[in-house]
Amino acid sequence: MGWLPVAMLAVPLAGALLLLVFPHALRPVLRTYGMVLSGLTLALAVLMVAAFDYGGAARSQFEVDVPWIPGLGLRFHLGVDGISLPLVALTALLTFLCFVYLSWGGGGGPGQLLRARPRALVFTLLVLEVGMIGTFLALDLLLFFVFFEIVLIPMYFLIGIWGGEGRRAASVKFILYTLLGSVVMLLGLLLVWAQAGTLDIEALSASHGAGMSRSVQILAFVAIGIGLAVKTPMWPLHTWLPDAHTEAPTVGSVLLAGVLLKMGTYGFARIAIPALPEGAAAVAPWLGAFAVVGIVYGALACLAQRDLKRMIAYSSVGHMGFVLLGFATLTPVGINGALFANVAHGLITGLLFFLAGAIKERYHTADMPSLGGGLLATMPRLGSVLTFAAIASLGLPGLAGFWGEMLALLGAFQPANGLPRGLFLTYMVIGGLGAVLTAAYFVVMLSRVTHGRPEARAARVHAPDERPVVPLGAPETRSATATLDPVGSNPEPYDSRSGSLEPYDSSSGYPEPYDSPSTPAGTPGPPGTPGDGPETPAPDDIRGYELLAWTPLVVLTLLFGLWPGLLLSLTTPPVQTLLGAVS
Repeated sequence: MGWLPVAMLAVPLAGALLLLVFPHALRPVLRTYGMVLSGLTLALAVLMVAAFDYGGAARSQFEVDVPWIPGLGLRFHLGVDGISLPLVALTALLTFLCFVYLSWGGGGGPGQLLRARPRALVFTLLVLEVGMIGTFLALDLLLFFVFFEIVLIPMYFLIGIWGGEGRRAASVKFILYTLLGSVVMLLGLLLVWAQAGTLDIEALSASHGAGMSRSVQILAFVAIGIGLAVKTPMWPLHTWLPDAHTEAPTVGSVLLAGVLLKMGTYGFARIAIPALPEGAAAVAPWLGAFAVVGIVYGALACLAQRDLKRMIAYSSVGHMGFVLLGFATLTPVGINGALFANVAHGLITGLLFFLAGAIKERYHTADMPSLGGGLLATMPRLGSVLTFAAIASLGLPGLAGFWGEMLALLGAFQPANGLPRGLFLTYMVIGGLGAVLTAAYFVVMLSRVTHGRPEARAARVHAPDERPVVPLGAPETRSATATLDPVGSNPEPYDSRSGSLEPYDSSSGYPEPYDSPSTPAGTPGPPGTPGDGPETPAPDDIRGYELLAWTPLVVLTLLFGLWPGLLLSLTTPPVQTLLGAVS
């Protein structure tokens, strides 16, 4: 079934190309177009999971290996094993759920993104999916690098065009950091190619660094590791992440946290550690040090945040610190924990960003003190799901977030032979302190947002990029402003009321009231809106499309938390093969 990985790349790529070839013919079906194509990709991923030979999880399956650039010895080599299979399935799932969230969340909700350049948005997400899945399928170093880089441009535009007020600065910061890291990584990959004489990832893993001296391995590991660490992100190379998450639209934040960060950590397991074992052993103590600093720093930064999305973004720095600590131990236990935490973080943090987007869409702010608390009283189902996601992320036993962190700390208790055990015991203690601080900032967040009595706000706060909010009964105003995209193209007329890039047509009118983009005409907004009476109803609780998009993430978080062997039995055989040279 070697056609499966090719089909998983071909479906979204063909869909993106069709948008370029038939832009007008596909316009009427754009709202469901991306959902159908990403659904087909998810179906192929499910077929891959079902047909995978779990008895041979250590070897690559569904392989495709054909000449790509014969003159340079480059090959189009794809395949999947027990390490990459969960990430391929996670990518297909999250992309599909993002399209569900966009396509069925119409009106003034998340579907309002499809009012501004809808064809460009669907095209961007489909190309992004090609790059993400291709990264986890590639078994050639240069092919891996190509897919690794493909994701940067669509994510740059996703943040820069459909993001918040500070989207341009955030998108530029994102692209500069990641491109500079990629240049350093490319130098490391070329050094490996020059020394080993091959770009085949399977051959490099099987040789365990043969033909490369220890100094060359250390230099290559540092160069490749820097590029991967920027994408992970590892402290202190993380500073692009909070801005990118804060300004990105909800679907951008979900894919950035759920998939793009995993591409960096996946590179350590797929390339850096197995191909450069002596370099990994030499750099491991330093990698562990940066990891535990990131764990504590991320937790302390979360305690200082007021913005809900920014707090979740900083939490990713801490969670990825546990992943890096697991890799630094160079033990089966630690690396299994890192791989488990990768998947768990994608599920839980993806859910958290969906929830943060839903809260901001209802209240027009993500500032926690401004929300007034009492979410469990005003929207009990939404508040309950937020509470579930928070306690899953802080590592409550029985949920998916627990196992990765616990195994990473256990790996630090007994690191690989040759690593300083006393130093790693110190890392274990610091990591345990970070786990306590993680629980602290999530409890603080819940106390601010979900608990207490709802407080009426003096005024509605709206995101700068959304339609302005005016009291019910106030005179309606219509304005058109010109916006520039982040790459400096010609300005296009933007109607601030409809979210459309077309000029306002006074003859058509607006079916919804100016002050509330997500409620029927005449319905007052959330409590505290100027002019509202004492009986103003609360915003909508969980809507149907949100339930569809979030339920799979909740179910999988419970499933992997109660039955961790589902993932651990899949990753253990390839991890043991991966560590053949350092175990």
